[in-house]
Amino acid sequence: MMHSEGKKVYKVLHEMRAAKPLIHNITNVVVTNFTANGLLAAGASPVMANAKEEAADMAAAADALVLNIGTLNQLQVESMLLAGAAANKKGIPVVLDPVGAGATAYRTDTARRLLKEIDISLIRGNAGEIAAVAGLESSTRGVDSGSSQSGTAETAERAYQALKLPVVVTGAVDAITDGKDMYRIHNGHSMMTRVTGSGCLLSSLIGSFLTVTDDVAYGAAAALGYYGVAAEKAGGFASMRGPGTFQVELLNALYHVGDMDIRQQLTLKKEALKGTYE
Repeated sequence: MMHSEGKKVYKVLHEMRAAKPLIHNITNVVVTNFTANGLLAAGASPVMANAKEEAADMAAAADALVLNIGTLNQLQVESMLLAGAAANKKGIPVVLDPVGAGATAYRTDTARRLLKEIDISLIRGNAGEIAAVAGLESSTRGVDSGSSQSGTAETAERAYQALKLPVVVTGAVDAITDGKDMYRIHNGHSMMTRVTGSGCLLSSLIGSFLTVTDDVAYGAAAALGYYGVAAEKAGGFASMRGPGTFQVELLNALYHVGDMDIRQQLTLKKEALKGTYE
């Protein structure tokens, strides 16, 4: 089964690499370089444009838009709204990463405002962030999740009911739902939590995968599977060293991971939800 799923995931990856989509990132200052290098390693083309004077033009030229609220300020929010409107007009995917939502009212309110004023294709965060945006019980600390790592699927399903858009909740087991199907990804490596920006890069990679498929949930699942396999490959090289080596090896793995890596290592499970939420 995993061999078959791996073949499907690699097909999406191969199509993304062939397309070399331009991904417009309005992201936080902590992760800009790592995100750009990660997208390049995977096969996409990054652009990082925060200025409100060019945000709409850049989004109109891009194949996907990724909004990340990790280091918010009012000018950046204005840029996000302008870029979001341009992206919606063009009809390209828009991914929201509500970094640190729940830690402060400003972050939570901004994430909700973006959801209200922009047609968001998918939201991705850890359990605490997603719960905060969806109005569920949560305990976010800084930009880290304070929620149980085992409850990602439950959080994703409940958040979908509240938000009515595809949700990705990352943790020990990643979960994705579009209200009809639930995907669970068991790949990844514990050292990802020791490198800042690993989740932010993931959100941008999801954006790149959504440029080549109309199935948002499966596109996200494919990106998560690919990223998780790359992390495992990187962890094998970095286990005796540390996070610095892991970060470099993750970029290398994103570049090198291919068909057989995914077929052999992917652990992706799909289930239909008992009820759908329209």
